Amino acid sequence: MPSSINIPPVTRAVLIGLVFQSFLSAAIRYRQWTEHSHIVIPYLTLAPQLSLAYPWTFLTSALVESNIFTLAISGLTLYHGGRYLERAWSSADFAKFLVLAALVPNVLTFFVMIFFFALTRDESWTLASISGGVSIQVAFLVAFSQLIPAHTVTLFRGVLSLRVPRLPLLFIGMVTVLSLTPLLSRAAVWQATFGFLSSWTYLRFYKTIFPDLDSSQPASLRGDASETFAFAEFFPGPVKPFVAALSDQIFDVLVAMRLCTPFSHTDMSSARGERALQRGTPGSARAEAERRRALALKALDQRLNAASAGASSKAPAQPSGPTVQTQPQPSTHTAMASKPGDVLGETKLEPDHDDGKS
Repeated sequence: MPSSINIPPVTRAVLIGLVFQSFLSAAIRYRQWTEHSHIVIPYLTLAPQLSLAYPWTFLTSALVESNIFTLAISGLTLYHGGRYLERAWSSADFAKFLVLAALVPNVLTFFVMIFFFALTRDESWTLASISGGVSIQVAFLVAFSQLIPAHTVTLFRGVLSLRVPRLPLLFIGMVTVLSLTPLLSRAAVWQATFGFLSSWTYLRFYKTIFPDLDSSQPASLRGDASETFAFAEFFPGPVKPFVAALSDQIFDVLVAMRLCTPFSHTDMSSARGERALQRGTPGSARAEAERRRALALKALDQRLNAASAGASSKAPAQPSGPTVQTQPQPSTHTAMASKPGDVLGETKLEPDHDDGKS
């Protein structure tokens, strides 16, 4: 298979599941459709009143889209974003991230629907379908905000230019508007919100990160203590101080409840790198972004070289030439560096100056 259309295994499996379940749901709804019917498929989509007998829907309903528009968006997001993240991390780490981005928002949205039913006694809350990939899509944007925080995305031929960390909140705003239309259900805005919070929490405090191979950092280093990935960085400049103060208070409460562990001095130092710049130095965000990308590429190169060496040691010598096509190493770097542009549009890297502007 040509390298240009090569899809990593987890991304491929998720894409197949998305297409299969979405078309199955469409076929069932087509057969049962009447002018005044409200069709619920409790074994495919998560309906609070009906789906407890089908517990797998808490996870798999994230791969069921109700119309061709949302199916196209989910498919493109998984294809481009999944290929980039699975190669930047690993298949195992990417699979864990997908499970968390789908399961946790669906569970929390389920309880929100139950709460509103208890509050209003309106049965439509418990018959609403919780499905679709909005939680995964916003989680991908959060992951990109961690990996390439200093990049900007240019939309509408330069009319609108945004840094990558601004995209998750913009996406939630778009989902909120679309949830008022037939394209998305009323549960979508909750899925997007909880997807944003759960993915950021996981990446900030729990995900195992690549160690710096040029230092003596422990391999079990977890979380991301960098300032470029602080919660306030997702908000515009004028409200950053208020968000930072509020998030610090919430974090202190969680630490007191022993639900979170504060970052140590070592964590803060390793987040900036062994040769990191001092706090507030112009260009530190760019240096951090480049360091992250270099670490991801270095780890990926080692895995690819190890796999190639293993294959070469097992295969008999072929004087006439190699029998397995391997992608040249420079093209791997090029693909890794260019993949966000496939998803996010035209991007460019700009240093993050400490001038208080978003």
